[in-house]
Amino acid sequence: MSPTSRATKIPVALYQAVGPAGKAGSRLRRASEVSLTTPGLDLATRLRVFQRALRSHVERRDALIDIVRAVNTTLEPPKIAELVVERSATWVPAPCWAVVSSNLSGELSVLADRGLMPDMGRAVFAIATWVMSRGQEFAAADLKCDSRISDPSVGAVLAFPLSCRGRCVGALMALDRQASAREPRLAASMLRAVRILLEPASVALDNALLLRRAEALSVTDDLTHLYNSRYLNLVLRRETKRASRSGRPLSLLFLDLDGFKSINDTHGHLFGSRALVEAAAVIRSSARETDVVSRFGGDEFALVLPDTGGEGAFAVGERIRERIAAHRFLVDNGLDIHLTASVGVATLPDVAASAEELVQAADMAMYRVKESGKNGIQAAIAPADN
Repeated sequence: MSPTSRATKIPVALYQAVGPAGKAGSRLRRASEVSLTTPGLDLATRLRVFQRALRSHVERRDALIDIVRAVNTTLEPPKIAELVVERSATWVPAPCWAVVSSNLSGELSVLADRGLMPDMGRAVFAIATWVMSRGQEFAAADLKCDSRISDPSVGAVLAFPLSCRGRCVGALMALDRQASAREPRLAASMLRAVRILLEPASVALDNALLLRRAEALSVTDDLTHLYNSRYLNLVLRRETKRASRSGRPLSLLFLDLDGFKSINDTHGHLFGSRALVEAAAVIRSSARETDVVSRFGGDEFALVLPDTGGEGAFAVGERIRERIAAHRFLVDNGLDIHLTASVGVATLPDVAASAEELVQAADMAMYRVKESGKNGIQAAIAPADN
Protein backbone atom coordinates (compact mmCIF):
# COMPACT_ATOMS: atom_id res chain seq x y z
CA MET A 1 0.00 0.00 0.00
CA SER A 2 1.38 3.39 -0.96
CA PRO A 3 1.83 6.24 1.59
CA THR A 4 -0.91 8.18 -0.14
CA SER A 5 -3.49 5.41 0.13
CA ARG A 6 -2.68 4.86 3.80
CA ALA A 7 -3.62 8.51 4.56
CA THR A 8 -7.06 8.67 2.98
CA LYS A 9 -9.11 9.13 6.16
CA ILE A 10 -10.18 12.57 7.33
CA PRO A 11 -8.59 13.25 10.73
CA VAL A 12 -10.99 12.70 13.63
CA ALA A 13 -10.12 16.11 15.13
CA LEU A 14 -11.26 17.98 12.02
CA TYR A 15 -14.27 15.73 11.50
CA GLN A 16 -15.45 16.30 15.08
CA ALA A 17 -14.67 20.02 14.96
CA VAL A 18 -16.77 20.59 11.87
CA GLY A 19 -19.43 18.13 13.02
CA PRO A 20 -20.69 14.85 11.62
CA ALA A 21 -24.32 15.94 11.42
CA GLY A 22 -26.01 17.78 8.59
CA LYS A 23 -24.67 18.87 5.23
CA ALA A 24 -21.23 19.88 6.51
CA GLY A 25 -20.62 16.37 7.81
CA SER A 26 -21.82 14.72 4.60
CA ARG A 27 -19.55 16.97 2.52
CA LEU A 28 -16.60 15.94 4.64
CA ARG A 29 -17.45 12.30 4.17
CA ARG A 30 -17.71 12.81 0.42
CA ALA A 31 -14.28 14.49 0.50
CA SER A 32 -12.67 11.48 2.20
CA GLU A 33 -10.53 10.64 -0.80
CA VAL A 34 -8.24 13.49 0.35
CA SER A 35 -6.89 13.91 3.87
CA LEU A 36 -5.16 16.66 5.80
CA THR A 37 -2.43 14.08 6.40
CA THR A 38 -1.98 13.25 2.73
CA PRO A 39 1.68 13.87 1.81
CA GLY A 40 2.12 17.03 -0.22
CA LEU A 41 -1.22 18.49 0.79
CA ASP A 42 -0.36 22.14 1.47
CA LEU A 43 -2.39 24.79 3.29
CA ALA A 44 -3.85 26.29 0.12
CA THR A 45 -4.99 22.87 -1.06
CA ARG A 46 -6.53 22.00 2.29
CA LEU A 47 -8.48 25.26 2.22
CA ARG A 48 -9.66 24.59 -1.31
CA VAL A 49 -10.68 20.95 -0.70
CA PHE A 50 -12.52 21.60 2.55
CA GLN A 51 -13.76 25.12 1.75
CA ARG A 52 -17.45 24.24 1.33
CA ALA A 53 -17.63 22.15 4.49
CA LEU A 54 -15.70 24.70 6.54
CA ARG A 55 -17.78 27.55 5.14
CA SER A 56 -20.95 25.80 6.25
CA HIS A 57 -19.44 25.58 9.72
CA VAL A 58 -18.39 29.23 10.09
CA GLU A 59 -21.60 30.58 8.55
CA ARG A 60 -23.81 28.81 11.08
CA ARG A 61 -25.54 31.04 13.61
CA ASP A 62 -24.48 28.82 16.49
CA ALA A 63 -20.80 29.33 15.57
CA LEU A 64 -21.20 33.03 16.34
CA ILE A 65 -23.11 32.29 19.56
CA ASP A 66 -20.41 29.82 20.59
CA ILE A 67 -17.49 32.24 20.23
CA VAL A 68 -19.42 35.11 21.88
CA ARG A 69 -20.12 32.92 24.90
CA ALA A 70 -16.59 31.52 25.01
CA VAL A 71 -14.63 34.79 24.91
CA ASN A 72 -16.87 36.40 27.50
CA THR A 73 -16.22 33.74 30.14
CA THR A 74 -12.94 35.37 31.23
CA LEU A 75 -11.16 38.70 31.56
CA GLU A 76 -7.68 37.21 31.10
CA PRO A 77 -6.14 38.13 27.71
CA PRO A 78 -4.16 34.87 27.35
CA LYS A 79 -7.25 32.78 28.05
CA ILE A 80 -9.31 34.74 25.49
CA ALA A 81 -6.49 34.26 22.98
CA GLU A 82 -6.44 30.51 23.68
CA LEU A 83 -10.18 30.32 23.04
CA VAL A 84 -9.75 32.21 19.76
CA VAL A 85 -7.03 29.77 18.63
CA GLU A 86 -9.17 26.82 19.68
CA ARG A 87 -12.14 28.00 17.58
CA SER A 88 -10.08 29.23 14.66
CA ALA A 89 -8.39 25.86 14.27
CA THR A 90 -11.82 24.46 13.35
CA TRP A 91 -12.28 27.11 10.64
CA VAL A 92 -8.90 26.95 8.90
CA PRO A 93 -6.97 23.63 8.74
CA ALA A 94 -3.49 24.90 9.68
CA PRO A 95 -0.95 23.09 11.89
CA CYS A 96 0.38 26.22 13.66
CA TRP A 97 -1.44 29.15 15.24
CA ALA A 98 -0.64 32.31 17.17
CA VAL A 99 -2.42 35.32 18.64
CA VAL A 100 -0.14 38.33 19.07
CA SER A 101 -0.85 41.63 20.80
CA SER A 102 1.13 44.44 22.43
CA ASN A 103 2.00 44.32 26.13
CA LEU A 104 1.99 47.17 28.67
CA SER A 105 5.28 48.56 27.35
CA GLY A 106 4.06 48.49 23.75
CA GLU A 107 6.14 45.46 22.76
CA LEU A 108 4.54 42.60 20.86
CA SER A 109 3.96 39.36 22.74
CA VAL A 110 2.41 36.00 21.89
CA LEU A 111 -0.72 35.59 24.02
CA ALA A 112 -1.50 32.07 22.82
CA ASP A 113 -0.08 29.63 20.33
CA ARG A 114 -0.44 26.11 19.01
CA GLY A 115 2.26 24.14 17.23
CA LEU A 116 4.78 27.00 17.07
CA MET A 117 8.49 26.19 17.20
CA PRO A 118 11.08 28.57 18.75
CA ASP A 119 12.62 29.45 15.39
CA MET A 120 9.26 30.74 14.11
CA GLY A 121 9.12 33.63 16.59
CA ARG A 122 10.80 36.18 14.36
CA ALA A 123 8.39 35.50 11.50
CA VAL A 124 5.39 35.60 13.82
CA PHE A 125 6.28 39.06 15.14
CA ALA A 126 7.07 40.37 11.65
CA ILE A 127 3.69 39.19 10.35
CA ALA A 128 1.91 40.63 13.39
CA THR A 129 3.62 43.99 12.87
CA TRP A 130 2.50 44.06 9.23
CA VAL A 131 -1.09 43.06 10.03
CA MET A 132 -1.55 45.35 13.04
CA SER A 133 -0.02 48.40 11.35
CA ARG A 134 -2.32 48.07 8.34
CA GLY A 135 -5.38 46.37 9.82
CA GLN A 136 -5.43 44.01 6.83
CA GLU A 137 -5.32 40.26 6.20
CA PHE A 138 -1.97 38.81 5.20
CA ALA A 139 -1.52 35.76 2.96
CA ALA A 140 1.65 34.21 1.58
CA ALA A 141 2.29 30.97 -0.26
CA ASP A 142 5.95 30.86 0.81
CA LEU A 143 7.24 33.38 3.32
CA LYS A 144 10.88 33.01 2.37
CA CYS A 145 10.01 34.24 -1.12
CA ASP A 146 7.68 37.04 0.01
CA SER A 147 9.00 40.58 -0.54
CA ARG A 148 6.99 41.96 2.42
CA ILE A 149 8.44 39.56 5.00
CA SER A 150 11.13 37.05 4.15
CA ASP A 151 11.72 34.26 6.65
CA PRO A 152 12.76 30.65 5.95
CA SER A 153 11.20 29.25 9.14
CA VAL A 154 7.64 29.51 7.82
CA GLY A 155 6.11 28.47 4.52
CA ALA A 156 2.45 29.39 4.03
CA VAL A 157 0.66 32.03 6.12
CA LEU A 158 -2.87 33.31 6.49
CA ALA A 159 -3.28 36.07 9.09
CA PHE A 160 -6.21 38.20 10.25
CA PRO A 161 -6.34 41.52 12.13
CA LEU A 162 -8.22 41.58 15.43
CA SER A 163 -9.85 44.99 15.16
CA CYS A 164 -12.37 46.89 17.23
CA ARG A 165 -13.22 50.51 18.00
CA GLY A 166 -11.37 51.63 14.89
CA ARG A 167 -8.00 50.14 15.82
CA CYS A 168 -6.16 46.86 15.59
CA VAL A 169 -5.60 45.23 18.99
CA GLY A 170 -3.93 42.04 17.79
CA ALA A 171 -3.28 39.58 15.02
CA LEU A 172 -4.45 36.00 14.56
CA MET A 173 -2.35 33.88 12.25
CA ALA A 174 -2.43 30.39 10.76
CA LEU A 175 0.97 29.08 9.68
CA ASP A 176 2.38 26.05 7.94
CA ARG A 177 6.09 25.22 7.65
CA GLN A 178 5.33 23.69 4.25
CA ALA A 179 5.08 26.21 1.45
CA SER A 180 1.94 26.21 -0.67
CA ALA A 181 1.83 26.02 -4.43
CA ARG A 182 -0.47 29.03 -4.44
CA GLU A 183 -1.48 31.72 -1.98
CA PRO A 184 -3.88 30.35 0.66
CA ARG A 185 -7.17 32.19 0.34
CA LEU A 186 -10.69 32.03 1.71
CA ALA A 187 -13.71 32.42 -0.52
CA ALA A 188 -15.32 35.86 -0.17
CA SER A 189 -18.33 34.50 1.75
CA MET A 190 -16.14 32.51 4.14
CA LEU A 191 -13.83 35.48 4.69
CA ARG A 192 -16.85 37.62 5.62
CA ALA A 193 -18.03 34.93 8.03
CA VAL A 194 -14.60 34.66 9.69
CA ARG A 195 -14.42 38.45 10.07
CA ILE A 196 -17.84 38.42 11.76
CA LEU A 197 -16.75 35.63 14.11
CA LEU A 198 -13.57 37.52 15.02
CA GLU A 199 -15.42 40.75 15.91
CA PRO A 200 -16.68 39.65 19.37
CA ALA A 201 -13.30 38.04 20.05
CA SER A 202 -11.55 41.32 19.24
CA VAL A 203 -13.87 43.30 21.52
CA ALA A 204 -13.40 40.81 24.38
CA LEU A 205 -9.61 40.87 23.95
CA ASP A 206 -9.53 44.67 23.83
CA ASN A 207 -11.66 44.94 26.99
CA ALA A 208 -9.39 42.49 28.81
CA LEU A 209 -6.23 44.31 27.71
CA LEU A 210 -7.68 47.69 28.74
CA LEU A 211 -8.60 46.28 32.14
CA ARG A 212 -5.14 44.81 32.59
CA ARG A 213 -3.53 48.15 31.68
CA ALA A 214 -5.81 50.04 34.07
CA GLU A 215 -4.96 47.62 36.87
CA ALA A 216 -1.25 47.96 36.10
CA LEU A 217 -1.42 51.76 36.14
CA SER A 218 -3.10 51.71 39.55
CA VAL A 219 -0.14 49.85 41.08
CA THR A 220 2.70 51.25 38.95
CA ASP A 221 4.91 54.27 39.52
CA ASP A 222 4.43 56.68 36.61
CA LEU A 223 8.09 57.60 36.30
CA THR A 224 10.05 54.37 36.81
CA HIS A 225 7.33 51.83 35.91
CA LEU A 226 8.23 49.88 39.04
CA TYR A 227 5.45 49.06 41.49
CA ASN A 228 4.31 51.96 43.68
CA SER A 229 4.14 52.17 47.47
CA ARG A 230 0.44 51.30 47.43
CA TYR A 231 1.16 47.96 45.82
CA LEU A 232 4.18 47.44 48.08
CA ASN A 233 1.92 47.68 51.14
CA LEU A 234 -0.56 45.20 49.63
CA VAL A 235 2.20 42.71 48.82
CA LEU A 236 3.81 43.09 52.22
CA ARG A 237 0.55 42.37 54.06
CA ARG A 238 -0.16 39.37 51.82
CA GLU A 239 3.35 37.93 52.05
CA THR A 240 3.57 38.52 55.80
CA LYS A 241 0.42 36.45 56.35
CA ARG A 242 1.68 33.73 54.02
CA ALA A 243 5.09 33.62 55.72
CA SER A 244 3.49 33.40 59.16
CA ARG A 245 1.29 30.48 58.08
CA SER A 246 4.05 28.57 56.28
CA GLY A 247 6.92 29.34 58.63
CA ARG A 248 9.00 30.50 55.66
CA PRO A 249 11.17 33.65 55.96
CA LEU A 250 10.30 36.96 54.30
CA SER A 251 12.82 39.75 53.76
CA LEU A 252 12.56 43.41 52.83
CA LEU A 253 15.24 45.68 51.38
CA PHE A 254 15.13 49.45 51.72
CA LEU A 255 17.47 51.36 49.40
CA ASP A 256 18.23 55.08 49.25
CA LEU A 257 20.40 56.73 46.58
CA ASP A 258 23.31 58.63 48.13
CA GLY A 259 23.96 62.07 46.68
CA PHE A 260 20.91 62.08 44.44
CA LYS A 261 19.87 65.55 45.61
CA SER A 262 23.01 67.00 43.99
CA ILE A 263 21.71 65.98 40.54
CA ASN A 264 18.52 67.96 41.04
CA ASP A 265 20.40 70.92 42.49
CA THR A 266 23.11 71.00 39.79
CA HIS A 267 21.37 69.77 36.65
CA GLY A 268 17.68 70.21 37.36
CA HIS A 269 14.73 67.92 38.06
CA LEU A 270 14.48 66.64 34.48
CA PHE A 271 17.92 65.07 34.74
CA GLY A 272 17.06 63.90 38.23
CA SER A 273 14.02 62.08 36.89
CA ARG A 274 16.10 60.46 34.16
CA ALA A 275 18.64 59.31 36.74
CA LEU A 276 15.81 57.73 38.77
CA VAL A 277 14.64 55.85 35.70
CA GLU A 278 18.18 54.52 35.15
CA ALA A 279 18.50 53.55 38.82
CA ALA A 280 15.17 51.71 38.66
CA ALA A 281 16.39 49.73 35.63
CA VAL A 282 19.61 48.77 37.42
CA ILE A 283 17.71 47.66 40.52
CA ARG A 284 15.12 45.69 38.55
CA SER A 285 17.78 43.91 36.50
CA SER A 286 19.76 43.07 39.67
CA ALA A 287 16.77 41.60 41.49
CA ARG A 288 15.37 38.10 41.02
CA GLU A 289 12.23 37.09 39.13
CA THR A 290 10.38 36.42 42.39
CA ASP A 291 11.28 39.75 44.00
CA VAL A 292 8.76 42.59 44.04
CA VAL A 293 10.56 45.85 43.23
CA SER A 294 8.90 49.19 44.01
CA ARG A 295 9.66 52.86 44.23
CA PHE A 296 8.83 53.81 47.80
CA GLY A 297 9.02 57.53 47.17
CA GLY A 298 11.57 60.14 46.07
CA ASP A 299 14.87 58.34 45.60
CA GLU A 300 13.96 55.45 47.90
CA PHE A 301 13.24 51.95 46.63
CA ALA A 302 11.98 48.82 48.36
CA LEU A 303 12.18 45.15 47.44
CA VAL A 304 10.04 42.36 48.89
CA LEU A 305 11.87 39.02 48.85
CA PRO A 306 9.50 36.09 49.50
CA ASP A 307 10.94 32.84 50.92
CA THR A 308 14.28 34.57 51.51
CA GLY A 309 16.23 34.58 54.76
CA GLY A 310 18.66 37.22 55.98
CA GLU A 311 21.71 35.77 54.23
CA GLY A 312 20.00 35.56 50.82
CA ALA A 313 18.52 39.04 51.20
CA PHE A 314 21.92 40.45 52.14
CA ALA A 315 23.41 38.95 48.96
CA VAL A 316 20.68 40.53 46.79
CA GLY A 317 21.17 43.91 48.48
CA GLU A 318 24.94 43.77 48.05
CA ARG A 319 24.59 42.93 44.34
CA ILE A 320 22.29 45.91 43.81
CA ARG A 321 24.60 48.22 45.79
CA GLU A 322 27.62 47.17 43.72
CA ARG A 323 25.83 47.66 40.40
CA ILE A 324 24.51 51.08 41.38
CA ALA A 325 28.06 52.13 42.32
CA ALA A 326 29.43 50.85 39.00
CA HIS A 327 26.75 52.47 36.83
CA ARG A 328 27.53 55.66 34.90
CA PHE A 329 24.41 57.80 35.10
CA LEU A 330 23.16 60.18 32.37
CA VAL A 331 25.86 59.25 29.84
CA ASP A 332 23.31 59.60 27.04
CA ASN A 333 22.78 63.19 28.17
CA GLY A 334 26.45 64.08 27.98
CA LEU A 335 27.11 63.60 31.70
CA ASP A 336 28.98 60.95 33.67
CA ILE A 337 27.62 60.86 37.20
CA HIS A 338 28.32 58.20 39.82
CA LEU A 339 25.94 57.46 42.67
CA THR A 340 26.02 55.01 45.54
CA ALA A 341 23.30 53.41 47.61
CA SER A 342 22.59 52.77 51.27
CA VAL A 343 20.71 49.51 51.83
CA GLY A 344 18.84 48.22 54.86
CA VAL A 345 17.81 44.57 55.23
CA ALA A 346 15.10 43.19 57.53
CA THR A 347 13.82 39.63 57.80
CA LEU A 348 10.64 38.20 59.28
CA PRO A 349 10.48 36.56 61.80
CA ASP A 350 14.08 37.36 62.87
CA VAL A 351 13.58 41.08 63.60
CA ALA A 352 9.85 41.66 62.99
CA ALA A 353 6.48 39.99 63.44
CA SER A 354 4.32 42.13 61.13
CA ALA A 355 4.45 44.07 57.88
CA GLU A 356 4.68 47.39 59.74
CA GLU A 357 7.55 46.19 61.94
CA LEU A 358 9.37 44.85 58.89
CA VAL A 359 9.18 48.25 57.17
CA GLN A 360 10.38 50.06 60.29
CA ALA A 361 13.28 47.63 60.79
CA ALA A 362 14.49 47.91 57.17
CA ASP A 363 14.14 51.69 57.27
CA MET A 364 16.15 51.96 60.51
CA ALA A 365 18.88 49.69 59.11
CA MET A 366 19.14 51.85 56.01
CA TYR A 367 19.52 55.01 58.11
CA ARG A 368 22.28 53.37 60.13
CA VAL A 369 24.21 53.03 56.86
CA LYS A 370 23.56 56.70 56.09
CA GLU A 371 24.87 57.74 59.49
CA SER A 372 27.97 55.58 59.19
CA GLY A 373 29.20 57.00 55.88
CA LYS A 374 26.73 55.76 53.21
CA ASN A 375 27.45 53.33 50.33
CA GLY A 376 26.92 50.21 52.40
CA ILE A 377 24.47 47.57 53.56
CA GLN A 378 23.23 46.87 57.06
CA ALA A 379 21.04 44.10 58.45
CA ALA A 380 18.36 45.12 60.94
CA ILE A 381 18.88 44.29 64.58
CA ALA A 382 16.27 42.46 66.65
CA PRO A 383 14.43 44.80 69.09
CA ALA A 384 15.97 43.05 72.12
CA ASP A 385 19.46 43.73 70.73
CA ASN A 386 18.94 47.50 70.17
